[in-house]
Amino acid sequence: MARLELLSQQVLAVMTEVGQEYSKYQQASGLLCRKGCGECCRHPGIEATVLEMLPLAFQLIDEQRADQVLIDLAEREDERCYFYQSHSDDGKQGQCSVYQQRPGICRFFGAAGTTGRSGETLLSTCRTIKTDHPHAYAETLIAMESSPPPLIRHGQEQIRQLDPELSNSALPINQALTAALEKALFEQQYLIAI
Repeated sequence: MARLELLSQQVLAVMTEVGQEYSKYQQASGLLCRKGCGECCRHPGIEATVLEMLPLAFQLIDEQRADQVLIDLAEREDERCYFYQSHSDDGKQGQCSVYQQRPGICRFFGAAGTTGRSGETLLSTCRTIKTDHPHAYAETLIAMESSPPPLIRHGQEQIRQLDPELSNSALPINQALTAALEKALFEQQYLIAI
């Protein structure tokens, strides 16, 4: 098995494990995303690292969709995630079409912790969750010291440790996918050539 393909399996295993930690916290706190909400997926500023996108790149190669996705991404002017499938005219309802291979930020978001300027743990959650679950949100804020949320930066660090070079910078999500596809395809072509 090629280095990047093996690395992609390791990344997926770590992202799955870390994602489960965030999911457990969200379930326990009652701070859950609204079913079918795609508000965060529509945001053009979502970033990921090339490393996080490797599992998806190899899935697309296995499905023989990589070349078409690269063409689509090159022609695409919309910076929103290529794999978000809208189910409403305004785009606010939808779903991820590659949910099992989604990058870390998509696994961490919902309700998680960030670090404030003074080093304190802050609760990061979206406006929709606050509106949908005001009581759970208020209770979670009160319980922050005794039951802090998992920190996004800790999840990112666990992924980053697998390959610091491929995770040294975050790119807009579609650019990160393009780079991951190009690297994975190059490695496969190199192995075929030798």
